[in-house]
Amino acid sequence: MRLLLISNSTVYGTGYLDHCAEAITAFLGQTRRVLFVPYAVHDRDAYVARVRARFERMGLQLDSAHDAPAGPVNAVENAQAFFVGGGNTFRLIDTLYRERLIEPIRRRTLAGTPYIGSSAGSNVVCPTMQTTNDMPIVQPPSFAALNLVRFQLNPHYQDPIPGSTHMGESREERIREFHEENAAPVVGLREGSWLIVDDSSILLRGSTGARIFRRGHPPAEVASGANLGSLI
Repeated sequence: MRLLLISNSTVYGTGYLDHCAEAITAFLGQTRRVLFVPYAVHDRDAYVARVRARFERMGLQLDSAHDAPAGPVNAVENAQAFFVGGGNTFRLIDTLYRERLIEPIRRRTLAGTPYIGSSAGSNVVCPTMQTTNDMPIVQPPSFAALNLVRFQLNPHYQDPIPGSTHMGESREERIREFHEENAAPVVGLREGSWLIVDDSSILLRGSTGARIFRRGHPPAEVASGANLGSLI
């Protein structure tokens, strides 16, 4: 199993996927054709056009599950690689269930088809989608996700801001609430970082690091280059 799990698609001051374009092409290797899963965004045609233009600049061909001539399940079954884009995680999970894609994507990925996720697309590789930052704009049939890894992700993780007058919960407090009810470790993946999962190896890359949250333990700061396997 090979996963590239990106916290965010755009870093402030740069263009779409600019910060991780080299990581994407290196991860795909000789694979030149990618199936895009655009279900986290409402205007799928516009989303596909944007992503296709960026992938073409990387020398990659992009097809989309949402307008595949033989349907999305057939497209998944024949894909050389997956890119599941960001947006609203509730909408993404809901559509994956409605299109009956959870099992085919999981099976193909476990069999070795490369999987790239960004934001919501990274969140859904976890056992559940319960550590998303998104509003429940739709009600999916289940919070259960692809269950490809044993940990949870919190993409776009933000550290508490000292001296902030904001009275809502910080991300750290939200994750602490998650651990009051759930045991799975959570990787707070800051913008500008990504994980490369290759069977038992979980490598942190990018420029901003991450925080590891485990039930009953203080958060652990980890820097780019670390192998998180022993921590999660």
